[in-house]
Amino acid sequence: MSQHLSDYQYELPRELIADRPPPRREESRMMVLDRRSARIDHRLFREFPGSMTSRDLLVLNDSRVIPARLHDDSGGLEMLLLERREGLRWTALVRPGKKFRPGATIPTAGTTATVIAILEDGRRLLEFDSPPDLERYGAMPIPPYFRRKADASDRERYQTVYARDPGSVAAPTAGLHFTREILSSIPHAFLTLHVGAGTFHPVKSEDLSEHRMHAEHYSLPGETAERVNATRESGGRVVAVGTTTTRVLESLEPGPLNAATGSTEIFIRPPYAFRRVDSLLTNFHLPGSTLLMLISALAGRELIMEAYAEAIREKYRFFSYGDCMLIV
Repeated sequence: MSQHLSDYQYELPRELIADRPPPRREESRMMVLDRRSARIDHRLFREFPGSMTSRDLLVLNDSRVIPARLHDDSGGLEMLLLERREGLRWTALVRPGKKFRPGATIPTAGTTATVIAILEDGRRLLEFDSPPDLERYGAMPIPPYFRRKADASDRERYQTVYARDPGSVAAPTAGLHFTREILSSIPHAFLTLHVGAGTFHPVKSEDLSEHRMHAEHYSLPGETAERVNATRESGGRVVAVGTTTTRVLESLEPGPLNAATGSTEIFIRPPYAFRRVDSLLTNFHLPGSTLLMLISALAGRELIMEAYAEAIREKYRFFSYGDCMLIV
């Protein structure tokens, strides 16, 4: 089995990294990968409803991205808020680190942050004097590989049209392709997983068994649990939108689902056997990422790497603002 980091590397031309979304959400390209026949088809996302039947259920993550990237009043110090703790405390990624020693105070976002501690992985625990005004001072936490600063357009486009529950510091990007019109034409249900520090934590060990995921918090409503159960009982497919949705559904105990809240550190990689997800809509992922390993567990590493090679030949757009793949 593919248990080595080097098995999940590939070369991507820089020009295929999308740093802006397409003019219209539904105009993204969609590769359809049939994992049983190994067939690859090339479509547009607006054709996605034709891939669903009336017995299928689409499950989406409705977490809302918060404008979590802050700078101090001088503009020279940067903080990316990751997770709210008790009271006015947050964990954060910071730079430059030497300016964020314990006891340091940083004026930002209409208040002041004090560095309480340096955590084991280098993150800082910050405490604010009053709630930071993220809506006024914060920027959307777009990925660093965009190589640009967030602007006003990212407030809309780095957010799904169905986002409701604030808490993510990265978008569940497979959902960015949906319009309200497309979604209204498909049976669907929601759950919530707040995308956190795990998104930024690269795999560093060649032996994948040594990698540990950061915990991310989720909530599964009772209505969604009932609809997933009914879909499976009727022989329909559970179609997950994104790896975040997949991780929630696969984290829960075997058997019929019930309403649940909690956190998950699940690391899905070959030879994982999926229990609830039958099909997956996902974007194209970074080399060596846990997300690439997850989809390899669903479709097989060799087939995924062949599909990625084809996507590069066909000049698909990669990563958060890029095109998508439907694995059936």
